[in-house]
Amino acid sequence: MILSISEDIDIKDKTYTFNKEESKHLIKVLRKKEGDLVYITDGLGHFFTTKIAMASDKKCGVSILSVTQKENHRPFKLHIAIAPTKLNDRYEWFLEKAVEIGIDEITPIICKNSERKVIKTDRMKKIIQSAVKQSLQCYVPKFNDPIPFDAFLKTQKANQKFIAHCEDESNKQFLEHIAQPKNDILVLVGPEGDFSPKEIQNAKEQNFIPVTLGNNRLRTETAGVYITSLMTLLQ
Repeated sequence: MILSISEDIDIKDKTYTFNKEESKHLIKVLRKKEGDLVYITDGLGHFFTTKIAMASDKKCGVSILSVTQKENHRPFKLHIAIAPTKLNDRYEWFLEKAVEIGIDEITPIICKNSERKVIKTDRMKKIIQSAVKQSLQCYVPKFNDPIPFDAFLKTQKANQKFIAHCEDESNKQFLEHIAQPKNDILVLVGPEGDFSPKEIQNAKEQNFIPVTLGNNRLRTETAGVYITSLMTLLQ
């Protein structure tokens, strides 16, 4: 099955025309022809079954045969706010794997110890879309613009808010022991140098609960994927 993402398609449409880039991909790369089925999602849960009516690599047109609404994969939303890694490819790996497993929202947070403070948002969104296509999902996770850590803290109202850090703290609990699959979940993951003590304190003042991800120290991107996997098991 080949899945395309077209955010401008409407459930009321009877026909649809792909943009030049997607048309070229379908006709030249995938070698689709008239009469072939193509599946489309708008990224909001709608799944379109279509048939190619005009096989042009510049303007591929399809007839919409049916539209169905796919249920989201879990009853709560998972949001991971995670610092950019020093190497871009590690962050891209996290995005790809987290999306394939199942995540709803990602926010790059710029922390005191962040070695990378600039991130190419457009590239990251393309990686997310590719992972959605690969895993045949109908929901495209939201990717936010980078934001300073303290500014991010003040805007968050999730029911369950956690900060995963490496500092010794006697009252830290395992994330999987206290997270509940009833309400939305937000988890903070720091940079390679971890959150600063001041950042941890500021998070706690905003009602973020300190958690541990186990005895092993994980890389930033590994922690992000591990959290996504843990929260999937809560379903």
